Amino acid sequence: MSGAHEGAADRSDETMGLPLSPPSAGVVTIGVAVAVPEPHASRLRECRRGFGDPLADAVPAHVTLLPPTSLTVSRVDDVVDHLERAARCTAPFTMRLRGTGTFRPVSPVVFVQVAEGIAACELLEEAVRRGPLGRDVEFAYHPHVTVAHHVDPAALDRAFAELAEYEVAFPVDAFWLYRHGEDGVWRPDRRFGLTGPAPVEPVTRGRAR
Repeated sequence: MSGAHEGAADRSDETMGLPLSPPSAGVVTIGVAVAVPEPHASRLRECRRGFGDPLADAVPAHVTLLPPTSLTVSRVDDVVDHLERAARCTAPFTMRLRGTGTFRPVSPVVFVQVAEGIAACELLEEAVRRGPLGRDVEFAYHPHVTVAHHVDPAALDRAFAELAEYEVAFPVDAFWLYRHGEDGVWRPDRRFGLTGPAPVEPVTRGRAR
């Protein structure tokens, strides 16, 4: 989740990856994301810190569902109600992170790829980004976990290479509403458990005998 563009075609608004100005009075800045659990979150934070990313300790490891969005405080209750409904769109699922990708040259970002759980993330993103959180986005949704941003090209190359063989899998049973603090740190504020129907697996029909 981020809050600013580096250019007309930059993909920085897809994550909490850019410094944000403090909100004005009566306004909060939120994001919605799937949290990467421990111990994986700490490992990815250490990697991000090692690549020199200045926001390594301000941005928890996550897969964005809604990029940073400013709201008046009076709208928060409506947003919470909306997110409770969105959590009913899918059941808990398995997420697998594997290998690295990059948005270069469009944006100087290296990320760990979501290899399993993409369809569930897409359902959640679509359900979250409507109603009181409806907003346009410039690019098609691409779930990922940022591991390097705001660093020089050599550090981006190192991040891409060092995590190329990275692979973990974990259950996802919730997503989180995050708030951006005055100190620049993103913190989980409220959990929304997934309570929707399990996905229907395609049926393979064999030849009648």
